[in-house]
Amino acid sequence: MGDPIHVIHNESAHRFEVHVDNDTAALLYRREGGTITFVHTRVPEGIARHGIGSELVRTGLEFAKSQGLTVIPLCPFAAAYIRNHAEYLELVAEKFRQS
Repeated sequence: MGDPIHVIHNESAHRFEVHVDNDTAALLYRREGGTITFVHTRVPEGIARHGIGSELVRTGLEFAKSQGLTVIPLCPFAAAYIRNHAEYLELVAEKFRQS
């Protein structure tokens, strides 16, 4: 898996996704008004540990930033990504920021 990771925004399914062979990884979200809630990140075992989950979350955060959306990271993976990439903390709803 040395190829670049290509994330697709599947708006009708409310998810960002990556397709590798017969597997699909996805970051599921809900969008309501000016808020986007990251609900769940799923990366099948066969394609895990190649940075796909991180790229899904990064793409979702960049989308939120470009749209002026407030992020609610209910997904533990997305929340951990944000904790490790403080440049995205300003997008997160205040009550979901950790001190």
